[in-house]
Amino acid sequence: MTQLEHIQTEIASLPKQDFVKLREWIERMDWEDWDRQIAEDYTSGNLDFLKREAMEAKAAGKLRDL
Repeated sequence: MTQLEHIQTEIASLPKQDFVKLREWIERMDWEDWDRQIAEDYTSGNLDFLKREAMEAKAAGKLRDL
């Protein structure tokens, strides 16, 4: 049995309350990783194209109020 299979078996046997806590913890970790990646992309300039596209759309009058 691989480590992943072992973990899956253990998770499947968790009481509902513990499973919910685990799911929330994993979700939090995932969002933290997402935030970290966005920050890295911003710092490295990988998102500059979005700013350029928005400025071009604004200059062309293509934006509308929400």
